[in-house]
Amino acid sequence: MARYKKTKGSAPKRADGQIRQSQMITTYGPGAMVDLVNRSVVIGGLEHWGYGRDGFDALDDARLRRSLIPRLKALDPNLDLAPSGYFRMAPECDHMDASPRVGVRALEFPRWFVCQGCRRLARAAEGFEQKSGRYRHQCSRNKTAHAVPVRFVAACKRGHLSDFPWASFAHEEGICDRPELYLIEGATGDVARIIVECRNCDSRRPLSQATVLPFECSGDRPWLGGRAANEPCRLKLKLLVRTASNAYFAQVVSAVRLPEPDPDPLTLRLRQKDIWDILQHATSIEQVQSFAGIPRIASAIEGHSMEKVFAALEKERGAGTTASERPLRSAEYERLTNAPTERPGLLADEGAEFAAFEIPPERADLPAGAQRLVIVPEYREIRVQVSFSRFDSVSANLQGEYDYGRYSVHPAVLTLPTGNEKWLPAAEVRGEGVFFELDLDAVIDWEQRDEVKERTELLLRAFEADGRGDDFPGARFYLLHSLSHLLLTAVSLECGYAASSIRERIYCAPAVDDEDKGMAGVLLTTGTTGSEGTLGGLVEEGRRLRHHLRQAWELGRLCSNDPVCAAHDPAAEASDRRLEGAACHGCLYVAECSCERFNRYLDRALVVPTIGNDPALAFFRERP
Repeated sequence: MARYKKTKGSAPKRADGQIRQSQMITTYGPGAMVDLVNRSVVIGGLEHWGYGRDGFDALDDARLRRSLIPRLKALDPNLDLAPSGYFRMAPECDHMDASPRVGVRALEFPRWFVCQGCRRLARAAEGFEQKSGRYRHQCSRNKTAHAVPVRFVAACKRGHLSDFPWASFAHEEGICDRPELYLIEGATGDVARIIVECRNCDSRRPLSQATVLPFECSGDRPWLGGRAANEPCRLKLKLLVRTASNAYFAQVVSAVRLPEPDPDPLTLRLRQKDIWDILQHATSIEQVQSFAGIPRIASAIEGHSMEKVFAALEKERGAGTTASERPLRSAEYERLTNAPTERPGLLADEGAEFAAFEIPPERADLPAGAQRLVIVPEYREIRVQVSFSRFDSVSANLQGEYDYGRYSVHPAVLTLPTGNEKWLPAAEVRGEGVFFELDLDAVIDWEQRDEVKERTELLLRAFEADGRGDDFPGARFYLLHSLSHLLLTAVSLECGYAASSIRERIYCAPAVDDEDKGMAGVLLTTGTTGSEGTLGGLVEEGRRLRHHLRQAWELGRLCSNDPVCAAHDPAAEASDRRLEGAACHGCLYVAECSCERFNRYLDRALVVPTIGNDPALAFFRERP
């Protein structure tokens, strides 16, 4: 982050700050603003990431790549991913011997500074002098004070970022010939008491009037470079506090590293060189039939119909891959629900990236409503940042994927779409987990209750009043999400890991017909990006699912904020929590690093009986 030279015979200076590699795809990714000791910077785009002679650490995952390519095209037609090296860890730097060639370059932003002495407001290059790495201002003949970055900038919902138009804002009726701006702040920090004034013409204006700006966004993208990186934009600029929680929302897509399934015997025979050299040219079933007269071909496809052989050829050639690709979480759910049964002495293969075992029913001791318990002793998850937004987060669909094509405002990109950087920053999490599945028939019966339908209508009205523009996730998701938070809290009390170190992964899909009953499961995981794994505490506690479900049931029955929490009406005109039913900081909210949905779409009344609500709403009406 900091540039410095190591002089001969002296100890090297330390960097201004440090950022973990895993944080470079979440909190501090490209386009994020970061406070250093004496100034503020914006993290550079992928063009500004350097890996030096050692090169990058690739975290490629073909399944996730296939899922992301069409979504990147919807974000910008010029975005693409390379055939290899398309997911990369952030570069690792030596903070004791920094080099501009290795690491992520940060660009100074904002460019306006304010004097801590006299409150003079000006561009750093125009109003202040730089000395010893800091900007200074000569307030008077006998007084010199340091200048610091102004804490207000301008941005739009597309992620564009620019300096706040201070001169234009202070002068409502035209800028004077020699602006001399000052930023006067009150003791309370209230924006109504923050005044921008020009002492040349005596113009004054409170910052509270900046909530609605008449200025159009110029499409600035300083994290990508200079003016050449700007793009047209017709949105209005909005005031943004650099360090506010809504200044940066990273869109991260993750996928569990699933080993590719072993090919069937027919595919193995078709892959033999002498067989493949002939059959790879077959473009129809009739051509396959004509090749069947060759003895070695006839021996390879013996016992299989011509239609099956041609389908295997098409799959091997890669034709129709996009059409047949399973959504991310559907493929993971299928693998989890078809995990082999755990047996004494059965261990995961050495070096395995993923291993899951179903606990037999006689040992799982599952209560009514729960159908399957699976432990995951070997777990790896790849997380990739795709884009970012400001002011509002962008919701993923139930598969954890972003449908950019249907958003009215597209998020910002991490690299120039027409540039040469055809990769995305990524991190790999290694750890363990426990998965449980609800009884799908019980879930469907619960969804058909009149009380649940009425509650769903209430939540839907509140969701529509919120005006987010996303798809309503449905009562099934509210149930799974709320149950996940309750169980996460209950498990963390005994598993040895803090609640903030446990993360949920929800598998939810509505029923389609009697054959396809959708998905209804939750995977709780814990892991890190900097070690080989964890200590097994979550897996061992997962075997006691009934015990933890009982604890979760007790936790959800009563909230410290009841009856106010239980009686919350999200559709009420005065409600400020449109996306939650009976949920608050006293019962369901967890650390945001543990939750996939920023503590939204929660309602414990759908899980357990609560004060003032019909017990028929609860999926677990009786204590497990």
